[in-house]
Amino acid sequence: MSGDDLLMVVSSQGRGLLDASTGAKIARDRDPDRELCEPSGADLSCPGLGPLADVQVRIAGLFGGGLHSTTEDGWTLDVVAPEWPNHRVLLSTDGGLHSGPPGGTWWHILHSNYSELRAAGFSPSGRTLVIATSSDVTLMTRPDHGQ
Repeated sequence: MSGDDLLMVVSSQGRGLLDASTGAKIARDRDPDRELCEPSGADLSCPGLGPLADVQVRIAGLFGGGLHSTTEDGWTLDVVAPEWPNHRVLLSTDGGLHSGPPGGTWWHILHSNYSELRAAGFSPSGRTLVIATSSDVTLMTRPDHGQ
């Protein structure tokens, strides 16, 4: 297990570890030490759980941090706020140019008018896209680059 497509969710409800490519729950801690739920240090990390128990996991969300905004094969994710504080998430295959009509080489995949956007980005492998709001976590997956 490389960890490339594992997602650790940290909230006031505890910590959970998911296989982001399938959505399967791997580990759950409903009552962690409160300090474990607050990312710390320059890399905004928290102690992992389950198969990542001995690893500090970088966190992106309420406290900051970030996820990958591009993949090796040219997919790009942009977060824009033309009607701040409502964010929009745009996905493209054209390197973020967003040229032409939507649905060709780019897509408007989220308009966060009901919840606050916390984080959006790709897993290190580029196979999984994560969008986290104050109320939801959305996972989108695709096959390996070679498939």
